[in-house]
Amino acid sequence: MEERILIVEDELQLARLMELELDHEGYAVKVSHNGREALGLLQEEEFDLVLLDIMLPEMDGVEVCRRLREFSDIPVIMVTARDAVPEKVEALDTGADDYITKPFAIEELLARIRALLRRKNNDLKEDSNMLAIADLVIDKYKYKVKRAEEEVELTKKEFDLLVYLVENQGIVLTREDILSNIWGYDYMGETNIVDVYIRYLRSKIDDPFEQKLIKTVRGVGYVIRDDQE
Repeated sequence: MEERILIVEDELQLARLMELELDHEGYAVKVSHNGREALGLLQEEEFDLVLLDIMLPEMDGVEVCRRLREFSDIPVIMVTARDAVPEKVEALDTGADDYITKPFAIEELLARIRALLRRKNNDLKEDSNMLAIADLVIDKYKYKVKRAEEEVELTKKEFDLLVYLVENQGIVLTREDILSNIWGYDYMGETNIVDVYIRYLRSKIDDPFEQKLIKTVRGVGYVIRDDQE
């Protein structure tokens, strides 16, 4: 999928030049020549990065960036006409991720765009606290589970069991696998504890919903699977 970039620049010739260069590089580009209009676009549409001029009609780039940061962490490169330290500091303090001073070489701008998009994509990959299958979402750090946007209350052991199943979704796990990973290799209690907790889990994340996720594989164990995929 093409990464979308919003160019906010009131110098028509420069805006057109940037649009053509970014389009040539394979980005999906939209252009706005007005600060207030740009803010509206950012509220209504999804973009991957913004090139934001500081000097704009109706609302300057610093104010656009300040308001943008109230609802989005999209990467922002500020474009400034003056190589003045206070202006750059203000842009960064307002929430810009980078800045570039006019006149600039298009190769430098493209390099800065690639760097920010690469960082954004790496941040998304590192966000490994979230797990999902079908309409079930797990936040491992906050110990929260939602099914069809409804929060589901689980005990610590139920939560650990669910995380283990979802991290291995599509893989049939034996009772011994589950027992050793959730209760530990030295567990000396009842051997049917896995079946008991699977039943507890089903009563909370499966029974109230039409689609059932936890499957029994007779004679082997259990698997969590989205059969609608």
